[in-house]
Amino acid sequence: MKNTYIKPPEKIPFLIRMGLAIAKKETGKDLMPARLLAWYPRAAIGSGVLEMMTAKGKNDQERRLLNLVRLQASLICSCAFCIDMNAAGIEKNGITDAELLVLQGKCEVQSVQTFSLRELLALEYAVSLSSTPPDFTDKFIKNLTSEFTEKEIVMLASTIASVNYWARLNQGLGIPPAGFSEQCLLYHKSE
Repeated sequence: MKNTYIKPPEKIPFLIRMGLAIAKKETGKDLMPARLLAWYPRAAIGSGVLEMMTAKGKNDQERRLLNLVRLQASLICSCAFCIDMNAAGIEKNGITDAELLVLQGKCEVQSVQTFSLRELLALEYAVSLSSTPPDFTDKFIKNLTSEFTEKEIVMLASTIASVNYWARLNQGLGIPPAGFSEQCLLYHKSE
């Protein structure tokens, strides 16, 4: 297993230790990103709040949509840790192998009939927003705003932005996958 670029601090402030305990309880893992963020407590607290506030989905359809968007953004950013973490929910959320091939860019979206129009728009949004610079056509914005409410668009944009934040942070610190998904490396584009 690849090591991170830096080691976590030996002494971790109490408030950060509490956050680590909560993260471990939620995920079942001792998360290296959180441990490394302990070097800079302000970043640790801000990152923890960001993660606590991310959309979780209020029903099965919304949870599936958010899982698709998170995984798509993770793949676009090529963050192995993010792919690992976000691939963990694919079976529970009914994401098929054919749909995964589309997310990975190994199959044309037209060849898979299981995506809803909303899912297709959300995936396009994730690709565009995870690319530099984002490129939104007037037609895309019109379609997005006709299919999603303002609240839903903010939820999607903040979810995608959150994945991008974590991807760049994890890559900047050299954080490897944590073992959330046994198949995670199958989904990583550069593997």
